Amino acid sequence: MISLLLCLGVRSQLTTDFYSKTCPTLLSIVRRQVQNAIKTETRMAASLLRLHFHDCFVNGCDASVLLDGDNTTEKFALGNINSARGFEVVDAIKSAVESSCSGVVSCADILAIAARDSVLLSGGPTWRVVLGRRDGTVSSATQANAALPSPFESLDAIIQKYTNVGLNITDVVSLSGGHTIGLAKCGTFDNRLFNFSGTGAPDSTMEASMLADLRSFCPVNGDSNRFTALDRNSTDLFDNHYFKNLVDGKGLLGSDQILYSSDLAVSTTKSLVESYSKDSKLFFTDFANSMIKMGNISPLTGSNGEIRKSCRAVNS
Repeated sequence: MISLLLCLGVRSQLTTDFYSKTCPTLLSIVRRQVQNAIKTETRMAASLLRLHFHDCFVNGCDASVLLDGDNTTEKFALGNINSARGFEVVDAIKSAVESSCSGVVSCADILAIAARDSVLLSGGPTWRVVLGRRDGTVSSATQANAALPSPFESLDAIIQKYTNVGLNITDVVSLSGGHTIGLAKCGTFDNRLFNFSGTGAPDSTMEASMLADLRSFCPVNGDSNRFTALDRNSTDLFDNHYFKNLVDGKGLLGSDQILYSSDLAVSTTKSLVESYSKDSKLFFTDFANSMIKMGNISPLTGSNGEIRKSCRAVNS
């Protein structure tokens, strides 16, 4: 009971009107910057969404993913190195916010707002972002490697990583739907194309024409850094097409397709994938609720943490 009350206590410290007096124009400043960034590069919406996700899963939503440093920081974790991006956009947002309200708004809150705006501006749902997070001072690649779900993991391992941060199976499926936008490198899925799990054959759950396309796009010994769409035939629109693809065997990452095709999925995630594939309104509602829950993972509030001057460095 005490732990439940502690959870609720933390949750109630974040509010939608946290900056209403100290930075009343915050939401419009962030919205304008995110709009500009997506206009420059459509893919940036997915990149900003992913930054918030990768932040919250490691030590809570504390902007630790943004900290520069040596190779022991989160930026050098397997799930982030040469793939987490959008840091310059976050710098631009922070700079614009600082011009209006200096020393008030955390980088962690900027990430939460930017993720919401990225989804909305890509055609997805909106939600009211709770605010009041403060910025952490520690960033650990080791912790990130342990906490972040990987595209190569089994479904039970992925579910466990969500459980570890207080999220459930609905959150696993709905948040995976964030892959309705964005790109992935050959190196994140080419294990499925030729010799899957040492079988000497491709992953049998991948649809045949997609397999043929990807085998020519990502040949053996080819460039593992080439990009292709996570949501085939609906790359930039935030919609439920990702789930329709899973039903058709057209999930790109192993961690996408197992939500529908693995043995464990039958008793856990498969029915939700089917529901979302037929009902985009349900997906949008669940996605928004899961984003709010994710944004509530272990925030630093009150006098904990700090308000960083630069999102890339702890205050001196």
